[in-house]
Amino acid sequence: VNEMAEREQALRTQFDSSLTEKQQREAENAQLAEQVVALEAERNAAEVRESLLQFESEQVRARLVEIDEALRTGRQLLDAARDRRGELSALVAKLQSDAQYMAESCLNDLGVQRAELMADTTIVMVSGEALVQEDGLYREMRTRLDAMGPVNMMALEEYKETAERHHFLETQRKDLLDSIENTVATIREIDSVSRQKFEEAFHKINENFQHTFKKLFGSGHELMRLTDEENSAESGIDVVASPPGKKLQNVLLLSGGEKALTALSLLVGIFQYQPSPFCILDEVDAPLDEANVGRFTELVKEMSVQTQFVLITHSKKTMSIAPVMYGVTMQEPGVSKLVSVKFGAA
Repeated sequence: VNEMAEREQALRTQFDSSLTEKQQREAENAQLAEQVVALEAERNAAEVRESLLQFESEQVRARLVEIDEALRTGRQLLDAARDRRGELSALVAKLQSDAQYMAESCLNDLGVQRAELMADTTIVMVSGEALVQEDGLYREMRTRLDAMGPVNMMALEEYKETAERHHFLETQRKDLLDSIENTVATIREIDSVSRQKFEEAFHKINENFQHTFKKLFGSGHELMRLTDEENSAESGIDVVASPPGKKLQNVLLLSGGEKALTALSLLVGIFQYQPSPFCILDEVDAPLDEANVGRFTELVKEMSVQTQFVLITHSKKTMSIAPVMYGVTMQEPGVSKLVSVKFGAA
């Protein structure tokens, strides 16, 4: 029982102690709650102050930006003002130099002081574009005067001499132009006549060539044609031949004998256009065979009615048509002897 009482007493003491501690803790909690409320209020006040300070900071930054921009603009204006001051200083110096130059020019060129000219109210004042034009006219006239040089007292006489020389040269020039025109007209006439004569001769010789070609070959076709028919004066001539049994082809493709007969036909065609009393043929029958030599001799006999032929040949058949034959022999070494024979003389 005593133990229970003691335990009860201890429990009561512990309960009282706990109750006292509880009250103390509740007092502390109340105090802490008050502190929390105070701190909360202080925090709210700090937040409000922080917001105010942040707003003021933003305003200060914006103001600083405005100040920086104003400062930059002020510096730019200051630099521009300095540049403008430099330009104006240079312009003032130039205007002072121009004024000094104009004063010297007035004194040197006109013999009048600048102040006197400025005071003269009869002189029209110009500016702007009109001033530029007047200055250009002045410079042009000044250049012309400088180019004239000093006054030449003999200029009138020199002008008369030059005018006479010019008239003489103009007359000579006109004569030369007339001569050139007459010469050109004569050249045109000569070219026209030459072209006409050439075309007439070309067509006639072509006809003679075709006729002789058929006589020498027995048949066949041939022709001459201009390489440039539009410009006959400078055109070349192509000879195209077609002996019996062959197609029409360039004369360069023929055989040696055919070339010789074709050339002989062309030579005879030219000769017939303007015949001569004498004709010398030097071994033209050398590349011909017996049949072609016969046709050649018949052609020579036909043409010998109007032309006397002198034939140099080694062909007996050609010799047989000659009324007179001359031979060269060498009976002794180094000594030539001429022998002549007349056929048909009794």
